[in-house]
Amino acid sequence: MNKRSLLALAIALLMFAQIAQTLYSPALSDIGRAFAVGPQTAAQTLSVYFLAFAFGVVVWGRACDRFGRRPVMLVGMALYAVALLVGLRVSSFNGLLLVQGVAAFGAAVASVVTQTVLRDRFKGAELAQVFSVVGIALAASPAIGLFSGASLVQVFGYRGVLGALVLLAACLWLWSWYGLLESRPQQTPDVSLPDTLWRMLSDRGIWRSALWIACFNVALFSYYSLAPFMFQRLGLSESWFGYSGVLLALGSGLGAWFNKRLLQAGYAAMQLIRLAAFCGLAGGIGVWLLQDSAAFVLPMLLIVLAFGMAIPNILGLALVEYADRLGTAGALLGLMYYLLVGAGLILAGWFQALGATLIVCNGVALLLTTFVSKE
Repeated sequence: MNKRSLLALAIALLMFAQIAQTLYSPALSDIGRAFAVGPQTAAQTLSVYFLAFAFGVVVWGRACDRFGRRPVMLVGMALYAVALLVGLRVSSFNGLLLVQGVAAFGAAVASVVTQTVLRDRFKGAELAQVFSVVGIALAASPAIGLFSGASLVQVFGYRGVLGALVLLAACLWLWSWYGLLESRPQQTPDVSLPDTLWRMLSDRGIWRSALWIACFNVALFSYYSLAPFMFQRLGLSESWFGYSGVLLALGSGLGAWFNKRLLQAGYAAMQLIRLAAFCGLAGGIGVWLLQDSAAFVLPMLLIVLAFGMAIPNILGLALVEYADRLGTAGALLGLMYYLLVGAGLILAGWFQALGATLIVCNGVALLLTTFVSKE
């Protein structure tokens, strides 16, 4: 597989991991109605998703170092599709949560294995550029997920979302079967999971990267878990939430494009992460000030712009010292930050305060950049 074909498949798989989350968001209100649960309870489905996703990341990442990238990808995607097929038949909210957890565990393979394959094939500045290109493509994911999800919910309810995700997973499984070649190095050392874990837990840079990724993800996905109920409180339908995804996609795409141009101009990754945190903090303050109006969506542009700018640089820097164990290290890093994301979204769901959540997340991200400058 040439690099262009690999990048196309990688973008599709990484978009799937994001669309699987955002497509589900417009269904939260319908889930609340179908199972007679409140906003705080319905919003916890995304928290369960991220927590199960975290454990999936470590299992699939470890497995792809031992058994290869391709077979692990195929097994994980198949598990996701089967779980959601079962989800079409569940009749209780707890059953839906269980299905959501199993599906998230399977979906994690698309994230960790795809990132590992990219790190197999690209190094250094080229890898950062690849993640920037991926970031530009991923900017369309929120628009696709929110708009499509809102349309499906209006016609079919939440089961329409589950059915669409099953079909999408099946298509990607077939593409991976025919197009994904094995990229695991021939001489892969048999690294110890406990030793790698201890090394990473003792690495301040890894903790900083995990916290950064968690902060920017909680800021982004707290919108998807809280905004449906904010639109509902303002008397607006689910379709308005779907339309907001188009606007947010523009901001995310602009952030990723801006990041790519600044990297080409010679700006350091750390400078761009700091700039992203400043933008996110300004956006959080704007959302807090406008929370009683539909105009709160406008400062969310700064939040998604910050996400599109920061994440490629953080991912490009995170594992440069773990080149001999990319799958295992990527899995453990993913476990760390997805656990943090899940915990953050649980807190955001409890407090139902989007503006305050955004301010805290971006404030912490900005504070972390000051620790780097002191080292």
